[in-house]
Amino acid sequence: MPSSHSPHLPPSLALPMVRTIGLLRPLSWLGLALRDMARAPLLSLVHGLFLALFGAAIMALGHDRFWFVAGTLSGFLIVGPVVATSLYAISRALERGEPVGLGLVWQTWTRWQRSHAGAQQHQGYWSLVRFGLLLALAATGWVAISASLIYTMSPVRIDTPMDFLRHVVLGSDGALFAIWLALGSFLAAPIFASSVVAMPLLLDRRISVSRAVLTSWAVVLANPVPMALWAALIVMLTLLGLGTLLVGLVLVMPLLGHASWHAYRDLVDASAFATVDAERA
Repeated sequence: MPSSHSPHLPPSLALPMVRTIGLLRPLSWLGLALRDMARAPLLSLVHGLFLALFGAAIMALGHDRFWFVAGTLSGFLIVGPVVATSLYAISRALERGEPVGLGLVWQTWTRWQRSHAGAQQHQGYWSLVRFGLLLALAATGWVAISASLIYTMSPVRIDTPMDFLRHVVLGSDGALFAIWLALGSFLAAPIFASSVVAMPLLLDRRISVSRAVLTSWAVVLANPVPMALWAALIVMLTLLGLGTLLVGLVLVMPLLGHASWHAYRDLVDASAFATVDAERA
């Protein structure tokens, strides 16, 4: 059921139409994502393998530097919507019945820079870069706040992942871990609300970062319960991927990437905005 959250705004500020969905609709996005992975298995899994190998390299380099590991992994996972851009492109191509291959992935990461040479920098390729930087800044802020909390309240110094597990996660009363989780959830909520459909929208349509983010917020406000379920699924699947020594990320990362494209298609009607393809023509 479509609804507009900006019916009286001037065209320069108007947002795409936002639809309302059923409570369990996010589960169908995972089903559609599995279908996309089955149709393009190699390309999908290569994305997940890249993320898993990157995470493994971080763990190897910083096994005794907990905050380096936490900061780098947090930043990389929060910037995940940017990393998954070519997965959105794969799902879009499959939806259109277009061929899918390495050429599509390459074009996804290069075409904006070519096609927008001389264009306004708030569009296209630079939109992806700027949004990724905003997410990375948010991740850096979370790590700084998290480190301050742990160093202030932990009875012992936390230097390694095992220190964190032993003294925070498995602490005697669990209070510090509960506070840490609550603070993380509080800080993650606006990041989720800002990014849930922003990246697929930027890939698909000619729209500024600010309007893509506002559209993402409109989606969450129009569908608070289904979006809460979607956020919980993302967290659970990500923890599953991390908890399997990162091996699970090989499957989880492409699953969430493809599913995010289908979330965007269900939640947003951006037909009033020019497509990026039309812009390149």
